[in-house]
Amino acid sequence: MTDMVLVLGALAAVTAVGLWAWRRWHPVSFWYGVGFPARAMLVYLTWHHVASGCRLTRNRRRFRLTLDAVPVVGPASRNAATVVEQKRRMRRIDVERAPRLGLLRPTRLGWRMRLRLHDGQVPADYEKAAEGIAHAWRVHSVRVVDVRPGFVTLWATMRDPLVEVITEPETGELLTVRPGKLENGHDWVIDFRTVPHWINAGATQSGKSNLANALIKGLAPQPVALVGFDLKGGVEFTPYAPRLSALATTRKESVDLLADLVGEVENRMALCRTHGARNVWTLPESLRPVPVVVLVDEVAELFLMADKSEKDQVARTATALLRLAQLGRAFAVYLVVCGQRIGSDLGPGVTALRAQLSGRVCHRVNDPETANMTLGDLDPAAEDAARAIPAETPGVCVVAGQDGSWHRARSVYVPESAAEQAARDHAHLTPDWDALIGSVPTARPAA
Repeated sequence: MTDMVLVLGALAAVTAVGLWAWRRWHPVSFWYGVGFPARAMLVYLTWHHVASGCRLTRNRRRFRLTLDAVPVVGPASRNAATVVEQKRRMRRIDVERAPRLGLLRPTRLGWRMRLRLHDGQVPADYEKAAEGIAHAWRVHSVRVVDVRPGFVTLWATMRDPLVEVITEPETGELLTVRPGKLENGHDWVIDFRTVPHWINAGATQSGKSNLANALIKGLAPQPVALVGFDLKGGVEFTPYAPRLSALATTRKESVDLLADLVGEVENRMALCRTHGARNVWTLPESLRPVPVVVLVDEVAELFLMADKSEKDQVARTATALLRLAQLGRAFAVYLVVCGQRIGSDLGPGVTALRAQLSGRVCHRVNDPETANMTLGDLDPAAEDAARAIPAETPGVCVVAGQDGSWHRARSVYVPESAAEQAARDHAHLTPDWDALIGSVPTARPAA
C-alpha cells in the first residue's frame, strides 16, 4: 500500500509539472486542450444558478407529479398509530427555466455562446447582466457581440488582451492601416475605403496623438497624399513635413488649403461625370487620381472665434469641411478629425460634421459632452465604456465603425521618432501639391 501511494504521488507530481510546463510554454494549445473543456463544464453546470441570480430566468407552467399528502405517525402507542393516505397526481406548477444555452465555441481568449431569448426578453437585459455573469464565471468580461431575432451571442474573455499590444501599423494594402488590437484579440484595422471619415477624440495624454503617429507610419509607405491641418503652430505635424504634400498652421492657410481640397474634389467629380463613373475607383487606372488623406490635429481651433472678424473664416472652414465629408468618399478624399474637446458649443458646424464622420474613436475624455458627441448617437453603452477608461492606460479607446458594433481597443505605441523616420524614409512618395491639384487629366468625351 505504501509503495502504491508513493507511485500515485509521483504520478500526480509529474502530471502537475507537465501541465504547468504545457501551460507555461504553449498556453494556446493548453487552453484548447485543457482549459476550455473545464470551463465549458463549469458553465453548463452552473448556468441555471447564474441565470437565476442575474434575473434572466422565467417561470413556466409545467406538468409535474406531486404528492397530495405525506404519511404521518400518530400517538406513540403502537396500537393507535394513524397513517394519512398518500396520493400522487399530475398537476401544472411554476418551474423556473433558464434561457436555453447553445454550444460553446472556444476562442483564443475565451469562448462564445448563443442564447435563446425567453418571451419578452430583449438584448438589453443581457447587457445589464453581463457584469454579474462575468463575476460568476470568474472571467475578465462578458459582452453581447451579436444580436439576431430571438437570439443573442455572449462573448466571454478570460483576460484583458489590451494590457500589452504589439503589432505593426503597415498592412501592405492601399488605404488600410493596422493601428492596434481589439479587445477580442483581432487586429484593429482602419480601412478608409470601407469607413472613409473618422473622429479621433481624447484628452491630453490619452493616446490620441499616438494614434495619429500610427496612421502616419502606416500610410507613409503607400501611394497616397497626406495633408495636415495643425493650428497649434505646426508643432505636431511639422516633423512629418517630408511626407506631407501640404500643411496649414494658421487660420488663413487652413481656409486656402480647404478651398484647394474642395476644388480638387470638384475636378474629380467632373472627371468621373465625363467618363460615366460613379467614383474614382471605377475609372481606368491611368486616369485614377491619387487618394488624399486629410489629418486635422485640433478641430476646435478651426471653429473657435476670438472676435467677430473671424466669423467669416470660421463659416468658410465649416462649410468646406462639411463638403469634403459629404463628397470625399466617392472621390478618394478622406478625413481624420482629431480633437480634445468636441462639443455642440463649438457651433452647428461641428454637429453637422460629426454626422458625416461614421468612424468613431474615443479615448479617455475629460467631459461627458465629448464622449456623447463621439459615441452617444451610436450606443449609450459605448459612451459609458469610454468614460470608464482609466488614466493609466494611454492608447485604450472605444472604436465604432468598421462592422457596425463597438469595441474596446488599444493602439500600438509608436514613438514620434519612429513616425518621423517613416516620413523621411518615404519622402520620395510625396506628391507635389501644386502638381496634384492640377494633375486631373483633360476630360475626354465618353465613348
